[in-house]
Amino acid sequence: MYWSAFVLFCLAALAVLHSYVFYPQLLKWLAINKRNNEITYTPEDRLPFLSVIMSLYNEEKVIGEKLISLLNQDYAGQVEVYIGSDGSNDKTNQIVAQLIEQQPNVHFFPFEQRRGKPEVINHLVRLACAHYPAGNDHILLITDASVMLSPQVSFQLVKHFKNTHIAVVDAFMVHTGMSSSGISRAENQYISGEVSLKYLESIVWRKMIGPFGGCYALRSNYYSAVPDNFLVDDFYITMCAFEQGADAINEPMAVCHEPVSHDWQEEYRRKSRISAGNFQNMFRFRNLWWPPFSTLGFAFFSHKILRWLGPFFLMIMGLSALIMACSANLLHQILFVGFFGVMVCLPVADFLLLRLGINLLPVRAVRYFLLMNIALFQGFFRFLNGIRSNVWEPTKRN
Repeated sequence: MYWSAFVLFCLAALAVLHSYVFYPQLLKWLAINKRNNEITYTPEDRLPFLSVIMSLYNEEKVIGEKLISLLNQDYAGQVEVYIGSDGSNDKTNQIVAQLIEQQPNVHFFPFEQRRGKPEVINHLVRLACAHYPAGNDHILLITDASVMLSPQVSFQLVKHFKNTHIAVVDAFMVHTGMSSSGISRAENQYISGEVSLKYLESIVWRKMIGPFGGCYALRSNYYSAVPDNFLVDDFYITMCAFEQGADAINEPMAVCHEPVSHDWQEEYRRKSRISAGNFQNMFRFRNLWWPPFSTLGFAFFSHKILRWLGPFFLMIMGLSALIMACSANLLHQILFVGFFGVMVCLPVADFLLLRLGINLLPVRAVRYFLLMNIALFQGFFRFLNGIRSNVWEPTKRN
């Protein structure tokens, strides 16, 4: 029993450390002296046709600024904008209608019934490809209302499609509105690490494992309609492109800004929903990550699969540490107490310190890590129960 517990603890700890520590460090080492894709368009070239795709739901607070950022894009090619309102019941539709009145290249579709963001995107893409046929010279820019684009984003994304191997290019997300209280700084720390990891994957493998979804470009002939019960549409679309043999990269010059969430409950709800979608994608695309011996398989397994299975590894570590501690070995008892202290006592301490107005980012990061894994655990059972709809309420952001 002891040796079984010892082996299980070591394997589970290795899995967690590989995904969060060893794999990022390996990418940093492999990326030395390597560059991102260099087969690119210049501003003087004839640029591909660009269709901007955006789904909205009750975005009255941000849609005005978002449309301005879209209309101010410095892109020399032809652009058409397709906007679908997914049953919005605030002032979103009125604001959009007023702002696009003098914009003949902006097409607005206020759907009365909610159908979910993926189905709205599917519908808009069909309309865009009916207007200009899908092909290598037709690029889709899919973006969220809460994400503000710097003027060069469209060109910085599209320039990479001169390389015919590339089908997906992700923007470089920068969070705004951080606060020392709440979850925002821990969330920003994690997302910043994810941005860097995706960029390194771009350089080393040309296999960035999924865009952030707030703003990314896709070659139109690689678009795959998202099933009506899938929750994470951007990841699904990218994995379908991989199945067709394409590459995906991140472009750090395509800077976008998005406000980060401050509320623990809102962020937990979002992560739980995304986690259920993660397990959908894990089983749907198991052919891409198992066995993990190809470049794509190793990246997918290291970056995503091991993290999605993180709560199970943590439970194995906790149970194994308890079994080993029962052997009366002082070192193993210290190991169990330390594991228990990190996983339980530090999050509780952060909660209490926050009530006193004290904010310690390292302690907050541990609480955030635990929250993320609890959300993954809940998302797994939501996936097992069956997901029948992809309609959801967006996260409230400052």
